[in-house]
Amino acid sequence: MVIFGSALLLMSAIGTACLMIAAIRLYRFKPFRAALDQQCEAVTILKPLHGTEPQLFANLSTFLRQDYPGNVQLICGVQSAADTAIPIIETLRTAHPNADIVLVVSAASHGTNAKISNLINMLTEARHPILILSDSDMAVASDYLVRITGALAATDVGAVTCLYRGRGDAGGWSRLAAMGISQHFLPSVLLGTALGLATPCMGSTIALRRATLDSIGGLGRFADLLADDYAIGQAIRASGKSVALPDMLLTHACTETSLKALIQQELRWNRTIAQLDKAGFAGSLVLHPLPIGLVGAAICGFSPIPLMIVGVALIARIKIALLVDCGAGNRPAPLLWIPARDFLSFALFIWTFFGRAVDWRGTAFTVDPTGRLSTHQDKTR
Repeated sequence: MVIFGSALLLMSAIGTACLMIAAIRLYRFKPFRAALDQQCEAVTILKPLHGTEPQLFANLSTFLRQDYPGNVQLICGVQSAADTAIPIIETLRTAHPNADIVLVVSAASHGTNAKISNLINMLTEARHPILILSDSDMAVASDYLVRITGALAATDVGAVTCLYRGRGDAGGWSRLAAMGISQHFLPSVLLGTALGLATPCMGSTIALRRATLDSIGGLGRFADLLADDYAIGQAIRASGKSVALPDMLLTHACTETSLKALIQQELRWNRTIAQLDKAGFAGSLVLHPLPIGLVGAAICGFSPIPLMIVGVALIARIKIALLVDCGAGNRPAPLLWIPARDFLSFALFIWTFFGRAVDWRGTAFTVDPTGRLSTHQDKTR
């Protein structure tokens, strides 16, 4: 048992080193400077919606308050005339009378992925050559469009995606979810990109030209995939183009109101990643240095060296949290919550391997090894 405990402590130390690499990468984010000759082309932003969210109006408004001289079209799509997001879009139109805001209401289905079906329906109204697909729960800074279009202007770039931090908008559980994004998901992506192991393309932002989307087969190609954002990125890379990841962080508005909702959301993310990259997901075990270190220290009797390893792991977690919180200007949850959040993430990591079912907006699906969805069991929405 002592050998096993020592192995866990070694794994914890490696994980702590990995967290510090992620912290250094975040610390070295370069300040943005727009090119003097940057062309601000017309942009269409696509926002697939499904019901209301605590800060939906405020989040959407950030995409309209942009320091961007080019034309901007915002298309919001819902799949039912009874969708509770519609009144919010009408309020948005009233608040921004000069903005080009289009609402698309269509129940047409093109596959098992409802978000992709929504986006396909919305595309019929898109007028501009640059498309930005962005989830409804994102908020951005006023230089967002300038930075995105600037990155997309590079000749070898086929798409642009963005990292994001968490913000809890619906109470304690949503704040705990925000910690998971800021202190677990974000460092893992930063580490993966720094080591050349990750090729992210995320629903926070997928900016690409309409011609590029057409060249990879259009959105219909991804209508049955759960990880549609990842698949779009892979298709673009397969075409010979890169997916740029600018040094900027968006804000993800977490809205979980219960432990059950938090678990369902994070299991869906975990199982999607695990199906697409089993080895990579399994290897991310080391990114849980605090719980692994505590288990190892318990086995080894909490002697000074094991306790030091645990202490350094905790310091690394706090450092990541402070860096992200400093950039955001707010803290989603107290630092004292870090151990609880770490043990929850570790438990969900283990749970991921015991099944392939995911819950998405009230419907249970099974994810096959290619990331395709099949209906598992209908539930009441």
